Amino acid sequence: MKKIFWVNIVKWDKKLVTAALEAGADALIVEKGLTPKVKELGLITTIAPDGDLKLGHDVMEITINQKSDEDKVVAQQGKIPVIIKNKDWTIIPLENLISKTTNLIQTVTNAKKAKLALETMEKGADGILLETDSVNEILATAKIIREANNERLKLTRAKIISTESLGIADRVCVDTASLLAPGKGILAGDSSSAMFLVYNENVKSPYCDSRPFRINVGAVHAYVRLPENKTKYLSELKSGSQVLIIDEKGNTEVVIVGRVKIEKRPMLLVKGEIDGKSITLVMQNAETIRLTKPDGKPISITHLKKGDEVMAFSEDAGRHFGVKVKETIREM
Repeated sequence: MKKIFWVNIVKWDKKLVTAALEAGADALIVEKGLTPKVKELGLITTIAPDGDLKLGHDVMEITINQKSDEDKVVAQQGKIPVIIKNKDWTIIPLENLISKTTNLIQTVTNAKKAKLALETMEKGADGILLETDSVNEILATAKIIREANNERLKLTRAKIISTESLGIADRVCVDTASLLAPGKGILAGDSSSAMFLVYNENVKSPYCDSRPFRINVGAVHAYVRLPENKTKYLSELKSGSQVLIIDEKGNTEVVIVGRVKIEKRPMLLVKGEIDGKSITLVMQNAETIRLTKPDGKPISITHLKKGDEVMAFSEDAGRHFGVKVKETIREM
């Protein structure tokens, strides 16, 4: 689950609010009457007596001084976020609570403590409330939150069996709102259980200019990997959607979709296998469409030969509305 990042603006400071907004904080705790001032600077959730969320109603705040205080947190049963405050910073109460409940927002005063709270018991707190008067601490904590939210996937090698020219179909080109480094791409496949790593267009080509924000992925029916172990059909992506960007080592980041282009194009069926398991993807039949080699370099799908190895991801089949479930499903 995504780790939450809140910042407590104890005393109004425009620089701190702006830093929190630019760092991607999920919410700000402010005093009564300050929500309008926050909204003037940017769109963000406020926690205040007159804010979007209200302490004591939408969010609980409990100071841990003794064991009975931990019981008060557990009594909430994870139904609403509970801000944990410690008179003296110690990790023991958080360890106790992580083993018993969820929706825990640990109060910290710096990025170092935030990292510790997010790694406690390997699972970590569900979120961080940062109390600081330092812009640098806000930025440093935001970086730690982003790193904690980045999944790491174990990719594998798929051997190409064949490519087959098909007719005209609807293909999806995903334009992200981020500039993508060479080597990064999107996982997509005709089955949710096996996906190729499709390379982005940050490649010099004699045929067209590089577009480092774009990935020409595949046909409308294909599955694409999203954050938090979810999938969608390519046709369901739209402006504002989030997708998972991956490199050949399995490092990931979440990016926003800026635009999706669906156009009729000649298509190609790419067939491969992973330890005897079939993997396929219907893609646009063009020189500029690429998969990813084990060394992170691109290879055009029109140049693929039997036995070539490309990077892919494989898992047990079984998804319902994009969420992984345990049931017998066959996709072919």
